[in-house]
Order: sequence, then structure tokens, then C-alpha cells
Amino acid sequence: MKTTFLSIILLSFSISLFAANQKITVVSPNGKKSIQVTLTDQGKLIYLVKYKNETVIENSSLGVETSLGDFTQNLKIKEIKPLKKQTETYSAPAEKRANRKFTAKQTSIILQNAENKSLQIDLTATNDGVAYRYVLNDENPITVKKENSSFKFNVTTKAWLHPNAVVKTGWAETQPSYEEQYEYEIPVGTPSILGVGWTFPALFKTGNNWALITEANLTPNYCGSHLSHLSPEGEYSIAFAQKGETVRLEDSEFPISKNIVTPWRIVVFGELQDVVQSQMVSDLSSPVDSKKDFSWVKPGIASWSWGVLHDESVNYETSKEFIDYASKMTWNYCLIDADWDRKIGYNRIKELVDYAKTKNVGLILWYNSSGNWNSTVYSPKNALLEREARRKEFERIQKMGIAGIKVDFWPGDGQSAIQYYFDMMNDAADFNLMLNFHGTTVPRGWSRTFPNLMSMESIRGFEFTTFDQKDTDKAPKHLTMMPFARNVVGPMDFTPVCFGEIRGKKRRTSNGLELALSVILQSGISHFVEIPTSMEKQPDYVQDFMKNVPRSWDDIKLLDGFPGKYIVTARKSGGKWYVGGINSQNETIHLKLDLSKLNCQKNLNEVTLITDGETNRTFSRKELQINNKKVELDVKPNGGFVFVF
Repeated sequence: MKTTFLSIILLSFSISLFAANQKITVVSPNGKKSIQVTLTDQGKLIYLVKYKNETVIENSSLGVETSLGDFTQNLKIKEIKPLKKQTETYSAPAEKRANRKFTAKQTSIILQNAENKSLQIDLTATNDGVAYRYVLNDENPITVKKENSSFKFNVTTKAWLHPNAVVKTGWAETQPSYEEQYEYEIPVGTPSILGVGWTFPALFKTGNNWALITEANLTPNYCGSHLSHLSPEGEYSIAFAQKGETVRLEDSEFPISKNIVTPWRIVVFGELQDVVQSQMVSDLSSPVDSKKDFSWVKPGIASWSWGVLHDESVNYETSKEFIDYASKMTWNYCLIDADWDRKIGYNRIKELVDYAKTKNVGLILWYNSSGNWNSTVYSPKNALLEREARRKEFERIQKMGIAGIKVDFWPGDGQSAIQYYFDMMNDAADFNLMLNFHGTTVPRGWSRTFPNLMSMESIRGFEFTTFDQKDTDKAPKHLTMMPFARNVVGPMDFTPVCFGEIRGKKRRTSNGLELALSVILQSGISHFVEIPTSMEKQPDYVQDFMKNVPRSWDDIKLLDGFPGKYIVTARKSGGKWYVGGINSQNETIHLKLDLSKLNCQKNLNEVTLITDGETNRTFSRKELQINNKKVELDVKPNGGFVFVF
């Protein structure tokens, strides 16, 4: 898992006079995308973003207000570093491409403020999009009071946004945990519905172009951020975590560090496929420590009893049943959820570990991350908060043979919370434990830095469809939104694929749609919620498909789709392409798919389609004819399909 710098080519950047209205432009390697920064007569920095010759982000603000001084006005450019071209390859098993190569162009601007203090702004452009970040260093801790970064869109732009939740609201005061319903195609400038802004990632359509805004490479010297509550005339600003999103109540709400390196402010843009296929978040994140061995990290599929059966399923007998189920399905893992320490106990968990080994199945255990920042009662609780106790617990379960842990109910995006994440990832790596974060912040590229981080929830997942019929009703639309936003930025543990019924609820998704989710939604470890008794009722060809869903992926292509309406995704694994499509609309849609986008070397004649049968709880299988790498098919309302070639 080493990062290799294939080429670093210094290019001349001949600027002799750093005067007002000086323009600094960085263009992507393919020449299509650019970020242009200008110093105004007032000494303010503004930037704009272009795709080909069209403006995507209009003139927007740059700068920070800090205890070291004001870097938002009266600035002078001291230096513009030579432009360099950089190509990297890296391995990240949990990401949408397990092995990745990308190229970027980069430069840095050194600025001086009225107090003669310096600020560095790094600029980068890749074929996916553009990004910038701030760098500040001092012998004393620096407090960042405000970040002046903004993203201004044309007022005709539409947005698909996820509301940020008010701190310490929701069940057991567990918010914010990135688990709200999206707002679809709203005008820019619409205030956030909960009054505390919009989370990353945020999706926009401006003219013919799409843009996704997020952040990457967040480290413990900063806090997590989101977009502002108000966005006058389509201009969104960066907002910090709310007071209270911290490990300790007395922790500062502002970032404080001697060495400030902010997260990359990322704009992925272009055509819709550019957004869905992007891996820019992990591309711009810190590489893995080359001294550490992560060869033990194994992506996979897990059985999981709690998703459908809830608390009553956490017992020895049911856990053993789900181990057998995982083994029969040739899946890699079985997750044992909350309260296992009280309902099963360490000694009997060790028995289950030993039994699972005979079935070639690894066990994953649930933990509560919480201290006193919420009122959750599920256990083990407080076992991981302090480093000495955490490492002692990790050593214990490693010796038992546990493969990984699921850690739930995080405190939010404050700086001390980010430190807690990093401490957890570091310590888990030392004991060969894979991680799945729930009730958590959104991915920011950490799976590249810590390849043992397999997935993060940060989505209104399947469990909500079992809690409230309103969420059950919204599920199809919600599922056709996630691939265009949340899953773009990193692995997502939605816990998909349910063919059976949900107790007390009327499921709206068809079985064809549920099957397609195994391809469309991506996670380093996929926890499928389908239970053994329901799986046994499905046709052999469906069970065979579920047994053979790839554990990791080589590539992704968007074949067709529109956020909140429908999507067709192709994922490559080995020498095969897996194509999945879902439709959340109330009418059947007719699709004309162009498979030439997949660069297939062989001429195809037909593929076997698995889709919905006569009812939305049955399947059908038929051969699809392919003519000149084109294929046509119908997808029923709330329905879906898969095929492989």
C-alpha cells in the first residue's frame, strides 16, 4: 500500500510583478477544468471555477480571520510557487477503485497581511475538479475565528442538499450524525430547513454543468465544516462545527493549532458522470504510512441480524445462525451488534469466533464510542474513550480473533472529535482491526490514510425504513439520490438488500431494486440486511448472484440517471462489468444504454437480465439482445435490474 510518485515535473510560472488584479490560474491535466485566483484593488482574494469556457463557480471569497491576524483584506502576494505536475498511484481497498492513479497540477500562493504575517494558499486541479486549502504556521497556537471561503452560484442554479442537524437533538441527543432526508432540486439561496446549514457533500446543477462541493484530508488540527445556513444570492460560505460537537463540553468551538492545514475545499464538476465517477476526496488525502503493513485488510460482505430483527436478535443462538448463513452465502463476515457484552458475553463471543473460523467467517463487534455527549445506553460504552483502556480492549479482542469493530454514536465534527477518530484509526491499525463508523461524520478521504477504515454510515440508512413508514415510503427516491452525492465521497454503509417484509411497515422498493443495490451502493464491507429465512425463498439464480457479488471494485461508470429519479451504474471487478439500475418514479421508464462507455474489447450479443417479475416481490430472468454495444430495457416503478458481462 505504498504511494508512488511517478512524476513530478516543474513547469515555469513566470510572474514578475505581484500587483493588484494579478490572476493566477491552475488548469487540469486534460485542459478542461480550471481555478483562477485574483487579488483585488482592496487586497482581497477572489476565485472562480470554469469547465471548458463556462463558469461553474462565480467570483467567490478566499481568506481566514485568525489570532495571527486578518487574512481577508489588505493582502499582498509575496510569492507564487512554480506550477508542478504530479502523478500518484495508491491502494485503498475500501474505496470505489481499490487501486487508483491520478494526475494533478498544483501551485501555492504566499500572502502577507497588514501585520506582515504570512498565509499560504495551495491550489490544485485534477481531471475531476479543483481544490484549495490554507496553511498557517507559528510558534504559538493559532485560532481560526472564521473562514472566508465561499462558493457563489448563478441564481438560476438548483441544489440537492442534506440538512445539518442541530447539535444534541434527535434520539438520545445523538445529532448531528448526517442522517436527514435530502432536499431535492431547490433554488440556491434557500435557507437550511433546520437552521444550522447544509452538510457535505452538496450537489448543484448550474446551466448544463453539475458541481459537488465537499472537503478532504481533514486532520486533528482543524474541525469538520459544512455550508452556511444562509446563502444570499446563491453564495454559500464555510461554517464550522456547532458548539458541543466535541468530546468534552469545554472544548473550543474554533480550530486551534500551531500548524494549521485546513481541509481541501473541493469542487468536483463537469458532466454528471464526472461527479459520480470521481475519487477526488481520497486522491487529495494523505497517503498511508509506508512503514505500516495493511495487507491484513480484506474487503468483504457481512451478514447482519440487527437490521431487520433488531435488539432481540443479539443472542448466542441467532449469532450462530447468521454465521452459518454467511458461510452458506460465501460471505466473509458476520456482525454482532449492540449489547453483545451483556447478552452474550466475552467468553461466549470467543466460542462464536472459534466456531466462525471453522466456517471461514470473521466476526465484527459493535461498540458505543460515547462518553457523556449523548444519552445512549447501548453497550459496550466508555470502553474506547480513553487511550489506555481502548488499547487494552483492542488487544483483548485481537487475541480472541475478532476481525473488526463497528463504532457508533460519535460526538460530531468538533476538533476534539476529529482527534478521537484519528486516535481510533491509529490504535485499531496497531491491533489489525478493521473499522466501520456509524452515527458518524461524512468521509473525508481517511480510507486512503487508514486502509483499515472500511466504511462510514453518515446516511439515513436502511434501519430508518424499519422505524417509520414515512421513511419507508421515501426509500426509493432516497436510494436514487445517494449515488450522486453521499457515496461519491467515500464508502457508505447504508446496509442494503432486503427481499423480505419489514415488521409493521409496507416496503415500497421492489426485489429487483433491492438486488441492484448490491452493485449500485459501495462500501468496503457491505452489510446486507437480508435474513436467512427470506434468502432461502429466492430463486437459485438470485442467491447465486448474491454469493458472487464482488468484494472490491476496479472501476465505476455512470451509464444513465438523474438525482432522485433513476440511476444505472456499472462497476468493474476482475474481467467483468456488473450493471445495476433502479427507478424511483411512479411510471415505467425505457432505457437505452450505451455499453461502449465501458471500453469492452469483445463484441457482445446478449446478457442475462435479472429484474422484477409479475409482482414487486418476485424476480424474472431473460436474455437481453445487444446491438452494436447498445441495449434497451424497461424498468418498473420502484423497480430495478442487474446484469453481468
